[in-house]
This record gives sequence, structure tokens and C-alpha cells, in this order.
Amino acid sequence: MPLPEPYDETVDGSFACHPHERYRRWRATGEVRKVRFSGPAPLAGWVVTGYAACRAALADPRLSKDGATEMFARYAGLPTGGPGGALTTHMLNSDPPRHTRLRRLVQQAFTQRRVTSLRPGIEARVTALLDALDGPDVPDEVDLIDRFALPLPLAVIFNLLGADPADPGILQVRGHTVTGDEGDGEVSVPTAETMLDRLRALIEQKRAHPGDDLLSALAAARDEGDRLTEEEVTSMAFLLVLAGHQTTVNLIANGLYALLTHPGQLAAVRADPSLLPRLTEEVLRHESPFGIASLRYTTQPVTIAGTTIPAGEFVQIALLAANRDPEIFTDPDRFDLTRDASGHLAFGHGIHRCLGAPLARLQAEIAFGHVLRRFPALRLAAPDRAPAWQDNPRHRGLLTLPVRLR
Repeated sequence: MPLPEPYDETVDGSFACHPHERYRRWRATGEVRKVRFSGPAPLAGWVVTGYAACRAALADPRLSKDGATEMFARYAGLPTGGPGGALTTHMLNSDPPRHTRLRRLVQQAFTQRRVTSLRPGIEARVTALLDALDGPDVPDEVDLIDRFALPLPLAVIFNLLGADPADPGILQVRGHTVTGDEGDGEVSVPTAETMLDRLRALIEQKRAHPGDDLLSALAAARDEGDRLTEEEVTSMAFLLVLAGHQTTVNLIANGLYALLTHPGQLAAVRADPSLLPRLTEEVLRHESPFGIASLRYTTQPVTIAGTTIPAGEFVQIALLAANRDPEIFTDPDRFDLTRDASGHLAFGHGIHRCLGAPLARLQAEIAFGHVLRRFPALRLAAPDRAPAWQDNPRHRGLLTLPVRLR
């Protein structure tokens, strides 16, 4: 698939440090442009930045997702081997009618009742992680991502799947490796292969001994004789692990960082815990955990915000830009818990809107509330130090969050 040349702009690695400045300029000078993002996680194509344009693009059936990831990998010269369909045959990589079928089957397992029932377990996991930070041997400075924001959603999603979070085989897929080392938010082929082996073993175990967990429900999900194939079950489990932790790690870390750099808002939520739901929504708007939506390409010429994109080209929908559009949100760069942020696009829009949004919100609200109550003296370890962001325009998340707890 050829991409348009030349690009309107090529963006280097500094983009991750100041994306809002660039998006602000792009919105003001044209909501759709041809951009190449260089760096370890390259992206290219037509970037959409305005709220109305992004919302329309997210729901436009002419922007396809079938095979988009593999097509871009071939274009960019990225590795295309490894587990392939065993981890990519899921609803996020599908268009209707296949997407409709997969989402219908998965929704049977991912119910609101099941999510709501996780609250006591999440509360207990948060308490245990914070207990570990409250002992006499804890150093003065700790990284809240490594010690809290990352292990929490990983434990929650593996518990949801029916795996033991204490199992040494549980993966920390923060970046390129299975060890949790810093990366750019993408999972390498070796890591994916290791995950596939462990997911297959777990699925086999669930088929032999089903329980009241999501993976058992996925393996058993049926609709008028239809059911998920083996590849679809492993792919959905992989998607849930990946998306289920990436969004939530970034949401929790971005939210705590926003509070610690906005003392007035921090004081407000400490004084009034009923603001926690508003806090979660404003963090999702102000610093969206996913900067750019999952990849799409045009199946025919599509006109977006007055720009016609030819058929067969990649489209990058910038959620981070849409959620700071001044046409929708007054003074959008201000972090403000009094605003109504409910219209944000952090979880997408249309048929691909994130199925796990209620679970991410639940974890964030519990995490924020417990951290603020447990550590009233919480502050940044080096407030003058510039934050280190993942060098990946698709993910908006800090690499570390060094703090002092007392």
C-alpha cells in the first residue's frame, strides 16, 4: 500500500514531549494533513485532529481495520512473523460483519455484572500494593508506575481471565520485553510468542476445568450454534491483556501526575472524594491514555474536514488532539475538575468504542481514592525534572513517575 509523498510534515522524537503544541498548530492550520512520525514506533499517513472530524472518522465504515496492522508493518519494513492470526484475529482488527459477530460473542462474557463484581478484588489489590509502599524499608523515592500503576491492572486483568496474578509466568508487557523494561508501549514478536504459549496453556486448563472467569466464558460463548474459534479466543485474551493494562496504566499515572502538578485540583479532590468520577473523566480528556486510535485505512476516497483522502491510504485519528479542541472544550489545556468532560473520545466512538472502558474507570477511581487517602504528603520527587513520556505517538503515558510518599 503506497503512502502519499511528500509528507506535509515529518515529526521526530521530540513529539512525545510536547504533542499538544503540535496538535494545536495542526488544528488551527488544517484538521487533516500527511504526517510521518519517525522513531522506534513509526507511524505515517493522514492525521485527523479536530473533534468533530475525529468523531466522524471513528464511525466511518469507509475507514477499514481489516488487516490494517499487517499492511502497515509491510509498508514500514517492520517484523511480520511470529504468532500472526493467533493473536490478531480479534474484533479490534475486524470490520462488520465479522466484527459484529465477535463483539456479540465477547459481550456475553464481558458483562457489567462481571465488571461490577470485581470491585472487592480491585480494592484488595490496591490495598496490598499500597501496604507494600508503606513499610519502614521503602526508600524515600519510589516509582509509582513500577510499584503501583503497572502491577494493578495486570493483576486485575489476569484475575479476570482466571489466572493467578502471583504466578511467576504472568507477563509485564510495558514495552518490548517480558520483563517490564521500559519501552515504547509496543510488544515485540518474542514477547507475543511467549504470551501465546502461556495463553494457550491457560485456555486448555480452562476447557478442562472451567470456572467463573472471563476466559472460561470466552471459550464457552455461543450464539445460535456459533462460537469463537481457537484463534479468536487466544486473540481476544491477548487483546484484553494488552488493551486492558495499557490504557489503565497510563490513565492512573497520567492522573496522579496531573494532580501533583495542579495543587489546587489536588486539594479539591482531597476535600471532596465525590469528585473522583469527574477526576477520571477529566484525566481521560486532558491526557488521553491512547494518543492515536488503532490504525485504519481508506477503502475508497473519503473527504474529512474538507480534505479528500484517496483510497488505500492510512488514517491516524488523534484522540489526544480531539480532546483538546477549543470548539468543544473551553480553555482545553486547563486541567479542571469542574468542567463536564463526559464528551471526550478517549475510549473511541462507534462500533469500536472500548469494551473495557467501565473496568478502566473503576480501577482508576479506586486507585486515585486510595492513594490520596493513604499518602496525604504525596509529592513529585523532583518537581523541576521534565517528565519522561513513552516515545510513541499512539500511546500517551509516562515511562516513570518518581514520587515521595511522606
